[in-house]
Amino acid sequence: MKQLRIHYFQHVAFEDLGYIEIWAKENNHLLTVTKFYETHYLPELADIDWLIVLGGPMSVYENNKFPWLKDEVEFIQKAIQANKTVIGICLGAQIIASALGANVYPNIKKEIGWFPLNKTEAGQKQYLLKDLPDTFTTFHWHGDTFDLPKDAIHLLQSDICSNQAFLYKKNVLGLQFHLEAISQTINSMTKNCKHELVKDDYIQTIDEIVNQTEFFISSNKYLESILNKLSVEEVN
Repeated sequence: MKQLRIHYFQHVAFEDLGYIEIWAKENNHLLTVTKFYETHYLPELADIDWLIVLGGPMSVYENNKFPWLKDEVEFIQKAIQANKTVIGICLGAQIIASALGANVYPNIKKEIGWFPLNKTEAGQKQYLLKDLPDTFTTFHWHGDTFDLPKDAIHLLQSDICSNQAFLYKKNVLGLQFHLEAISQTINSMTKNCKHELVKDDYIQTIDEIVNQTEFFISSNKYLESILNKLSVEEVN
């Protein structure tokens, strides 16, 4: 596998790469980071192969509160134009959707916990998802959703959130959910965002979230498959 220069955007200290860091180190990829919650810089596009945009509790449309969002969206647009592989997770998927001109807005309900996803008809035919079953359970923590960007392929959906994943061209992937979650991820998110865990139809309790550990292994395995396929696409 070709060694990749992977840069990632991190929005809060408690949402990190999770399993992606494990995968990157196992495959000898290089990792650099922009931490928007600290004094930060944006890399030169020529210095990176992949850009990974992580999650966070903020919203794409909160530019007044988080002025760096404008610069982030513009950088993502340039990365897409430069044909870089760009992967967004949760907020990251929403930011990529916005960078591609789609609307981002509050969903009718929040989805927090371990819930099933279903492949769309297009998702069932998509090579990137070949090793994923048509229905599988993974971790969610989102209140916003987005319209499908123009010319993007709709890959996955859930009962309460239609646009859960999309692919733009062959190398821009938006994932509204958290295949990268490991136990540390879950513990950090429940600790820092526990005020969101109110009783609702699609919000699980802390006990329900932390005790469904059987889904970590399958989620990470599915993400490994996707990342490996994107790596092959990078070489080709």
